[in-house]
Amino acid sequence: MQKKKLVIKKSEGLVPVEIIQNKIYLIRGHKVMLDRDLAELYEVMTKNLNKAVRRNLERFPDDFMFQLTKQEADSSRFQIGTLKRGQNIKYLPYVFTEQGVAMLSSVLQSKRSIQVNIQIMRVFVKLKEMMISHKDLARKIEDLERKFQDKFKEHDQKFILVFNAIKDLLSDKEGKSKKRGPMGFVIPK
Repeated sequence: MQKKKLVIKKSEGLVPVEIIQNKIYLIRGHKVMLDRDLAELYEVMTKNLNKAVRRNLERFPDDFMFQLTKQEADSSRFQIGTLKRGQNIKYLPYVFTEQGVAMLSSVLQSKRSIQVNIQIMRVFVKLKEMMISHKDLARKIEDLERKFQDKFKEHDQKFILVFNAIKDLLSDKEGKSKKRGPMGFVIPK
């Protein structure tokens, strides 16, 4: 029996969530996606994506999209691996925040861009939910620590008494104990 390989052509299926997650970066305190990565996901050329954006600049305020500085582009090159060594950046890349990516769906009208946009929005929502659940979990752990610290304060005092008693018993064995009388039964005469 032969195993069939599942082959999905790039234009037929949606992009795996992991690929989208790996293309979301934190730049200037915002979760953003690079124009190059979005163009790849939408299966368009980066220059065509940027042309469509430039034709509709009023839809992309600074909190939706911004252009990286030369310094940011150079540092991102090492983190993201955009260019090979010795290559230079010809155009500074644009990055899109979650709202900017959502706005791209109104600029790019292909079925692929709409489907991919929906999927990207879902990934952004999942990332937010994960961050919120991590904050909730951290808060719950801190609350538990506080409760246990309060409860164990009285137990800590008891443990200290027990440890002191054990130390006293150990020091008695070393010959520091009081002189004791005879041990065992005494037969009266």
